[in-house]
Amino acid sequence: MSVGLLDHFNIRTRKLADTVRFYEEVLELKKGDRPNFSFPGAWMYSEGKPVVHLVDISGTDEPQKPDSGVVHHVAFASRGFSGMKQRLSSKGLPFESREVPGGELWQIFVTDPNGVMIELNYETAKERV
Repeated sequence: MSVGLLDHFNIRTRKLADTVRFYEEVLELKKGDRPNFSFPGAWMYSEGKPVVHLVDISGTDEPQKPDSGVVHHVAFASRGFSGMKQRLSSKGLPFESREVPGGELWQIFVTDPNGVMIELNYETAKERV
């Protein structure tokens, strides 16, 4: 028995356009098909899979959480460490980068418009090509 791999994460936001733009322009996810739910939102795709589900709560009384609540961060296995650092710098987005002790993984941490921390992981061996 196995729980399996992470399928997606969901963000409830009053900043739908800004959030879509962040995931498109910063992480290069693509806005794609989404079921015809009775509430507005967007699904953001990576490699053909909808990994970020956005729900627009701007038309409701639901309060926007100031951060990601009890979820500390969401991580992606990524490629292109140097290119991502350049992209984040060019967009003026603050980020932290580091090497995990042991030298097998590089990481970048950046925060989306809703306060959700995104961790991008890069296998060192694949990046030193």
